[in-house]
Amino acid sequence: MSVAILPEPPRELKQLSRKLCDTLLQRIHRHGSLSFAEFMETALYEPGLGYYSAGLQKFGAEGDFITAPELGSLFGSALARQVDEVAERLSESEFDLLEVGAGTGQLAAALSSHLTIKPRRYYILERSADLRERQRKTLRATAATGSTGISFEWLDQPPAEAWTGIVIANEVLDALPVERFRLHRGTVTQQKLAAATRVGSNAAAAFADLVRWRFEPADNVLEAAVEGIISTLGEDWDDGFTSEVNLNIAGFLHAISDSLHAGAVLLIDYGYPRREYYLPQRSDGTLICHYRHRAHDDDLFYPGLQDITAFVDFTAVAEAAEHCGLDLAGYTSQAMFLLGCGIGDLLEQNHLLAGEAHRLLMPGDMGEKFQVMALSRGLPGDPVLRGFSMRDLSHRL
Repeated sequence: MSVAILPEPPRELKQLSRKLCDTLLQRIHRHGSLSFAEFMETALYEPGLGYYSAGLQKFGAEGDFITAPELGSLFGSALARQVDEVAERLSESEFDLLEVGAGTGQLAAALSSHLTIKPRRYYILERSADLRERQRKTLRATAATGSTGISFEWLDQPPAEAWTGIVIANEVLDALPVERFRLHRGTVTQQKLAAATRVGSNAAAAFADLVRWRFEPADNVLEAAVEGIISTLGEDWDDGFTSEVNLNIAGFLHAISDSLHAGAVLLIDYGYPRREYYLPQRSDGTLICHYRHRAHDDDLFYPGLQDITAFVDFTAVAEAAEHCGLDLAGYTSQAMFLLGCGIGDLLEQNHLLAGEAHRLLMPGDMGEKFQVMALSRGLPGDPVLRGFSMRDLSHRL
């Protein structure tokens, strides 16, 4: 990735980042080093200081990136058709909808306005108190138009009791902390953050001058995961090959689906099947940072003030789903999914949405970069969901 010229944050935000950096330094001094996943977890989710926990503007033109729901209502309108189809198959019982990580609430607002079959309850699983408040504000405005009669409920944990319905996670998997590894002389090494050896604890020094990334022998869990990937690919990487492994996918899927008695899970994110994820030419991985609509790879740039993500290995998601007792119900690009959901019909009804559709569908934008996977459990009816009727790429996993 080319070097990005990044704007300096204002003084008050620098001070916020400094507090997070102090927390990181304390943990480094206590433990000797932090794995990349530990660093990423702290940078994104540390209470009151992390990127998703500190009340920063993240979404939209004034934030750091734009998600599909932030473009307008077209994405949610098309997705509502897929939700309606699943809900119709579950018609013998009332269904609930669980959205994981609802951002500013724009997708919830669009779905609640365009769903033909309304859920009994619309759950929102959200860790950030700041985002919860933004979601409430967005949904209050939607309710004021009289376009929804849905009951919203915010959760700290997925439902504990058995329930029937649909789980939606749009751009959530990419924000799960990942481990970074490198192949070195045939062994698996692990990226860790340690204190710099030649710099003292100068409080005025930049965080990047006080720490350094280093690679050391991987722990048993990461080593086994990487060796398993190499085995399934059936080929070796060159010395120095560096990439990511998400060891949190199985736990995440288990948490959001364990109590799901019957229904579907819809996962939308940027990613690849495993064979494309670990291509030899992608030898420095997929890690990416977002700051003021600039994509770059400086993960130590003012921790807490920027987003840090990695692309999703959708083969790993499918494998984890099987262990969670979920069936793979479809995998395709976002463009093909939205076309299968009838986005063309929606455009015929309103030609003013053409610009929004272009961003959602075009290969150079979100259309091919983003993928959609459906998982199911006890879902009656035709195994082919409409969003995957145009092209199902499950065979590529």
